[in-house]
Amino acid sequence: MSKTARFIIALLLFTGTVSAQLTDLARVEYTYFPQSDSDNSFRRFRSFINVPVKLKEDVYLVPGFEYRNVNLKFEDVTPFSREDLDRFQSFSFSLGYTQKLNDKWRIGAKIGSRITSNFSTETFSSSDVVHTGAVYFINDKTKDGLDKPWRLIIGGRYDTESGRPFPLPFVNYYREFHPDWSFTLGVPKSNIKRYFGKNREHIIQSFLSLDGFYANIQDNVEVNIPEGEFETAESISMTVALFGLGYEYCFTKHLVFYFYAGHTVINDIRLRDGDRNDVFTINDKNTFYGRSGIKFKL
Repeated sequence: MSKTARFIIALLLFTGTVSAQLTDLARVEYTYFPQSDSDNSFRRFRSFINVPVKLKEDVYLVPGFEYRNVNLKFEDVTPFSREDLDRFQSFSFSLGYTQKLNDKWRIGAKIGSRITSNFSTETFSSSDVVHTGAVYFINDKTKDGLDKPWRLIIGGRYDTESGRPFPLPFVNYYREFHPDWSFTLGVPKSNIKRYFGKNREHIIQSFLSLDGFYANIQDNVEVNIPEGEFETAESISMTVALFGLGYEYCFTKHLVFYFYAGHTVINDIRLRDGDRNDVFTINDKNTFYGRSGIKFKL
């Protein structure tokens, strides 16, 4: 995959992540997808919680915590030792702030740190730490009684959601164009939704989505490259683009169960050196993808 293509994917992945984070207060989910033409597989458990603290009218402080546990099952023969490369964890701590600027716009800002590694030494170092930050502006017309409610988010963010630490801008647009239909332009979830039920408690959607993770490799890994020499891999990253169908069931207005199933169009899992250049492609074959969980939202 070219550097230009990866930049576009990263940009798309970045666009729209704030929309979910602004409205989701807690989430628990499980992701699984096997690798085509391989016995490898990827499994991830993820949970997070954000706790808004009201400082004064329309001004909130939002501390948050997220935990991810990634199991990358290696069965293929590889030119490097797979020991200590099957389990990666990350612990993220963040502090957000939001306030209303005027009748139209709200500003939000967020800073944080993520410890992400295979923890083969059972400790962590500065290489395991990635600092994150974001600033965004929101114009939300979803609660103003409009016939076609909409929301616009613009801003920028630095994080590892694209598969590596990278700063990117974003624009996210949501609109309800019919009493039972809505769409979102942006990613990791551009979608079209159809609502069913007396209280619109059933939701079916088609979507385009992106996913990714990044982690430091403690003790590094020596990779035997085709020329007979060795290169040192210091981190691992994954960038996935997929399309599919999803279902959501709203137990209440705020508590939602969801299940998404799709097929990847990009499946890029790589080892990288200290400058984050490619060292070895673990898998790039497209495959089935499934994700399910429960979220509590505003």
